Amino acid sequence: MEFNHADLFEGLADAIGDRVAVVCGDTRLTYAELEAHANRLAHFLLERGVRPGEHVGIQLYNGIEYIAGLLATLKIRAVPINVNYRYVEAELRYLYTDSDIVALLYDTEFDARVAATAPEAPKLRTLVAVGGPSKVQDAVPYDQAIAGRPDGREGFQKRSGDDVYIIYTGGTTGMPKGVMWHNRDLFMAFGGGNPYGEPHTEPRQVIEQAVNSGPIIMMPAAPLMHGAAQMGTFIAWWMGATAVYTRKFDAVEVLRVVEREKVLTINITGDAMARPLAEEIATGAYDLSSLLVLSSTGAILTGTVRDRLQELLPNVMIVDSFGSTESGFTASAVAGSSPESGLKYRPIATATLAVLNEVLEPVKPGSGEMGTVAKTGDIAFGYYNDPAKTAATFVTDTAGTRWLLTGDLARIEDDGTILVFGRGSQCINSGGEKVFPEEVEAVLKGHPSVFDAVVTGIPDERWGSRVAAVVEPRDGANLTAEELDAHCRERISGYKVPRTYAFVDHMVRSPSGKADYRWAKETAQSAAP
Repeated sequence: MEFNHADLFEGLADAIGDRVAVVCGDTRLTYAELEAHANRLAHFLLERGVRPGEHVGIQLYNGIEYIAGLLATLKIRAVPINVNYRYVEAELRYLYTDSDIVALLYDTEFDARVAATAPEAPKLRTLVAVGGPSKVQDAVPYDQAIAGRPDGREGFQKRSGDDVYIIYTGGTTGMPKGVMWHNRDLFMAFGGGNPYGEPHTEPRQVIEQAVNSGPIIMMPAAPLMHGAAQMGTFIAWWMGATAVYTRKFDAVEVLRVVEREKVLTINITGDAMARPLAEEIATGAYDLSSLLVLSSTGAILTGTVRDRLQELLPNVMIVDSFGSTESGFTASAVAGSSPESGLKYRPIATATLAVLNEVLEPVKPGSGEMGTVAKTGDIAFGYYNDPAKTAATFVTDTAGTRWLLTGDLARIEDDGTILVFGRGSQCINSGGEKVFPEEVEAVLKGHPSVFDAVVTGIPDERWGSRVAAVVEPRDGANLTAEELDAHCRERISGYKVPRTYAFVDHMVRSPSGKADYRWAKETAQSAAP
């Protein structure tokens, strides 16, 4: 057994096979049943000629088929590729081609888009349709694909901790990029199989931990096409837990499932999920007494939202984690920190973090010097099909240490905590003053009539860039730019206050809750005088 996700899951299936591994809707599969299901799909992919190192796309909503597709791909040493189900045809053409997928599992709800784009993907030769009849030519129905296939592991090759795992991350300004990991590094970067203690040094320890654990129920609430939900699933399994999903994120359905399944921990991504959950929790319609931990990864919780959740869930531990698709889980927010007051994080014991200056030297703690948050050790090793981006992000210092530059600008305090200001790529330079969108967004979201806000820079003849805000008011709110201007001027310096406001009925965000700054910039510019 290696620190390989497929190896470890098979070890769990052998050791705790009768325990429930996944629940989605009315479907419940034990570890042994999921193992057999994934094996049948793996044998189908092998019969279709999918070989080690080749890429299998998964364009599905949450469900058993997504989990089985992930496991089946890893079992045959192929590489899973997460496809954003919100992508339109132009984005799908890019992703299918850039990722070099040779097979695709897709929901039949996406028939039209798949039919229009799949024929243009040069390496795509096998399509598997999930959810009913498909009009896509030569697509194999999912049930037919797994029917009659062996449910054992015969014919699978020996795996390695160096087998590749790719997570495409949508980013905020451009086309998605495929973050490449080795299985072992990915395992270690997301908790090392023991997120609350020392990382495991032997694969067998993961199995022993799962055997000795109790009946824990954990819920990755984000879409599985987002890396955080995939990693949340594996972390649940390494603890011997049951992973519970809803097909799509809906606050009402999520809370019903938490109540029905007696969920212990739930993982969300930032305000985009936290706000609707808080509003629904406030109705008092749910028994959430089983819930002990609510954690947010992949997007920042603003202070007002986190405080509201804590008020509604006084006995629940709310954890705000820091990390990225390239770095894994690296730090946790210090109590009381927020984008409004300053994001302060304490590195976890297993993460080797630093704040580096322009010549890749660590800045001195307490010096006040700003640098870029960087991580070494267990990190991704590059971007698929993008050597230029790889070279700019993964750098080596004069001592030969390889670093991941996260792009987050920060200072390091005397006590070793890291004060993060925001993404350097999104920093707005207005008349020589630096404005970090995250801080202004958090202040805007603190207004009682604001449901969501994204801040960006737009061209300005005098200042170079002007701070602009795209705002989604709460339902029924009669919100004005003058009201928001007064609200902001009481809380932040004048140069940070937006000069342009664009009010929208619905904010465009990724399924993971990330802001779409490209869309926000276009929307703000169209509203500018």
